[in-house]
Amino acid sequence: MRRHEISDEQWMKIKDLLRGKRGDRGRSAEDHRRFVNAMHWIARSGVLCRNLPEKFGCWNSVFQRFNRWSRRGAWWTILKTWQKPDLEQLMLDSTINRAH
Repeated sequence: MRRHEISDEQWMKIKDLLRGKRGDRGRSAEDHRRFVNAMHWIARSGVLCRNLPEKFGCWNSVFQRFNRWSRRGAWWTILKTWQKPDLEQLMLDSTINRAH
C-alpha cells in the first residue's frame, strides 16, 4: 500500500456501500477505488483538485464526482463505516495533568 492510498481492509469495508457496482441499475463505475484514493491524496496533501496527479484521472471529473457524492451523502456513509470502533482492544489512560 502506498502512502496516499486506502488499505485493502478499508476498501473491503466500503466497496459494497457505493453505487455503480455490478447488479446496480444504471452505469457502473469500475474505478471507485481510484476515486477514493484521489480524495485521500487530496486530503493528505492539502492541494487543489487541479493539481491532482494524472494517475487519478481528469481533475475536473474527480471534482464533479466529489460534488455528486457530497450532495448524496456518500462521504458520511463512508466515514461512519470507517469510524466504527473496534472494541476487541480498548486502552484507557488515566493520566492527570494539573496546571497551576
